[in-house]
Amino acid sequence: MMMTASRARATGCQGYSETHPRTNETASVARGLVRTACAAWGLGDETAETAALAMSELVTNAVNHARGHSLRVIVDRPANDRLYLAIVDMDPSRVPMLRAPGGDDTDGRGLILVDVLADRWGYDLLGPARRPNRKRCWAEMKAAP
Repeated sequence: MMMTASRARATGCQGYSETHPRTNETASVARGLVRTACAAWGLGDETAETAALAMSELVTNAVNHARGHSLRVIVDRPANDRLYLAIVDMDPSRVPMLRAPGGDDTDGRGLILVDVLADRWGYDLLGPARRPNRKRCWAEMKAAP
Protein backbone atom coordinates (compact mmCIF):
# COMPACT_ATOMS: atom_id res chain seq x y z
CA MET A 1 0.00 0.00 0.00
CA MET A 2 1.41 3.39 -0.97
CA MET A 3 0.69 6.43 1.17
CA THR A 4 1.51 9.91 -0.10
CA ALA A 5 1.71 13.12 1.85
CA SER A 6 2.66 16.59 0.72
CA ARG A 7 2.96 19.96 2.40
CA ALA A 8 3.95 23.45 1.32
CA ARG A 9 7.25 24.94 2.48
CA ALA A 10 8.42 28.48 3.09
CA THR A 11 9.97 28.31 -0.39
CA GLY A 12 6.47 27.83 -1.80
CA CYS A 13 7.52 24.38 -3.01
CA GLN A 14 5.48 21.38 -2.05
CA GLY A 15 7.46 18.61 -0.35
CA TYR A 16 6.79 14.97 -1.26
CA SER A 17 6.68 11.94 1.02
CA GLU A 18 5.55 8.41 0.18
CA THR A 19 5.61 5.06 1.95
CA HIS A 20 6.56 2.00 -0.10
CA PRO A 21 7.50 -1.64 0.56
CA ARG A 22 11.14 -2.27 1.45
CA THR A 23 11.86 -4.00 -1.86
CA ASN A 24 14.25 -3.46 -4.75
CA GLU A 25 11.38 -2.09 -6.89
CA THR A 26 11.08 0.91 -4.57
CA ALA A 27 14.34 2.33 -5.95
CA SER A 28 12.68 2.84 -9.34
CA VAL A 29 9.57 4.36 -7.77
CA ALA A 30 11.72 6.72 -5.67
CA ARG A 31 13.68 7.84 -8.75
CA GLY A 32 10.36 8.62 -10.42
CA LEU A 33 9.22 10.67 -7.43
CA VAL A 34 12.46 12.67 -7.51
CA ARG A 35 12.09 13.35 -11.23
CA THR A 36 8.45 14.37 -10.78
CA ALA A 37 9.29 16.73 -7.91
CA CYS A 38 12.19 18.30 -9.83
CA ALA A 39 9.96 18.84 -12.87
CA ALA A 40 7.25 20.43 -10.69
CA TRP A 41 9.85 22.74 -9.17
CA GLY A 42 11.29 23.72 -12.57
CA LEU A 43 14.69 22.18 -11.87
CA GLY A 44 16.89 21.08 -14.74
CA ASP A 45 17.28 17.54 -16.05
CA GLU A 46 20.86 17.31 -14.78
CA THR A 47 19.75 18.14 -11.23
CA ALA A 48 16.88 15.66 -11.50
CA GLU A 49 19.08 12.83 -12.75
CA THR A 50 21.79 13.46 -10.15
CA ALA A 51 19.19 13.54 -7.38
CA ALA A 52 17.45 10.42 -8.74
CA LEU A 53 20.75 8.52 -8.70
CA ALA A 54 21.50 9.60 -5.12
CA MET A 55 17.98 8.62 -4.03
CA SER A 56 18.33 5.25 -5.70
CA GLU A 57 21.48 4.56 -3.70
CA LEU A 58 19.80 5.61 -0.43
CA VAL A 59 16.88 3.27 -1.13
CA THR A 60 19.13 0.38 -2.13
CA ASN A 61 21.15 0.82 1.05
CA ALA A 62 17.96 0.67 3.15
CA VAL A 63 16.61 -2.34 1.23
CA ASN A 64 19.88 -4.24 1.72
CA HIS A 65 20.71 -3.28 5.29
CA ALA A 66 17.58 -2.24 7.19
CA ARG A 67 14.59 -4.18 8.45
CA GLY A 68 10.86 -3.71 8.47
CA HIS A 69 8.28 -3.97 5.73
CA SER A 70 8.29 -0.40 4.47
CA LEU A 71 10.37 2.69 3.73
CA ARG A 72 9.39 6.35 3.76
CA VAL A 73 10.73 8.23 0.71
CA ILE A 74 11.07 12.01 1.15
CA VAL A 75 11.88 14.63 -1.51
CA ASP A 76 11.93 18.21 -0.33
CA ARG A 77 13.19 21.65 -1.29
CA PRO A 78 13.97 23.41 2.01
CA ALA A 79 15.41 26.45 0.21
CA ASN A 80 15.30 27.70 -3.37
CA ASP A 81 18.85 26.49 -3.97
CA ARG A 82 18.68 23.20 -1.98
CA LEU A 83 17.27 19.73 -2.61
CA TYR A 84 16.75 17.28 0.28
CA LEU A 85 16.35 13.53 -0.21
CA ALA A 86 15.69 11.05 2.59
CA ILE A 87 14.72 7.49 3.38
CA VAL A 88 13.22 6.50 6.74
CA ASP A 89 13.54 2.86 7.76
CA MET A 90 12.80 0.86 10.89
CA ASP A 91 16.36 -0.12 11.84
CA PRO A 92 18.11 2.48 13.98
CA SER A 93 20.74 -0.08 15.03
CA ARG A 94 22.35 -0.25 11.58
CA VAL A 95 23.65 3.18 10.65
CA PRO A 96 25.16 3.98 7.24
CA MET A 97 28.94 4.05 7.01
CA LEU A 98 31.29 4.68 4.11
CA ARG A 99 33.20 1.56 3.20
CA ALA A 100 36.33 0.97 1.21
CA PRO A 101 35.36 -1.95 -1.04
CA GLY A 102 38.03 -3.97 -2.75
CA GLY A 103 38.33 -4.20 -6.50
CA ASP A 104 36.54 -7.57 -6.61
CA ASP A 105 33.69 -6.55 -4.27
CA THR A 106 30.31 -6.37 -5.98
CA ASP A 107 28.75 -3.99 -3.45
CA GLY A 108 29.70 -1.34 -0.92
CA ARG A 109 29.93 1.63 -3.27
CA GLY A 110 26.47 3.19 -2.84
CA LEU A 111 27.34 5.63 -0.07
CA ILE A 112 30.58 6.52 -1.82
CA LEU A 113 28.44 7.60 -4.76
CA VAL A 114 26.06 9.54 -2.48
CA ASP A 115 29.10 11.23 -0.92
CA VAL A 116 30.27 12.35 -4.38
CA LEU A 117 26.84 13.47 -5.64
CA ALA A 118 25.61 15.29 -2.52
CA ASP A 119 26.98 18.39 -0.84
CA ARG A 120 26.41 16.66 2.47
CA TRP A 121 24.70 13.54 3.76
CA GLY A 122 24.09 11.78 7.03
CA TYR A 123 21.51 10.11 9.22
CA ASP A 124 19.27 10.93 12.17
CA LEU A 125 17.90 8.52 14.74
CA LEU A 126 14.17 9.03 15.25
CA GLY A 127 11.85 8.24 18.13
CA PRO A 128 12.52 8.38 21.87
CA ALA A 129 16.06 9.55 22.65
CA ARG A 130 16.88 6.53 24.82
CA ARG A 131 15.37 4.04 22.44
CA PRO A 132 15.07 5.26 18.84
CA ASN A 133 12.81 3.15 16.64
CA ARG A 134 13.60 4.52 13.17
CA LYS A 135 16.40 6.14 11.22
CA ARG A 136 16.39 8.76 8.48
CA CYS A 137 19.25 8.65 5.97
CA TRP A 138 19.45 11.84 3.97
CA ALA A 139 21.40 13.73 1.34
CA GLU A 140 21.33 17.41 0.48
CA MET A 141 22.48 18.97 -2.77
CA LYS A 142 22.27 22.12 -4.84
CA ALA A 143 19.05 22.63 -6.77
CA ALA A 144 19.89 24.21 -10.11
CA PRO A 145 17.12 25.38 -12.49
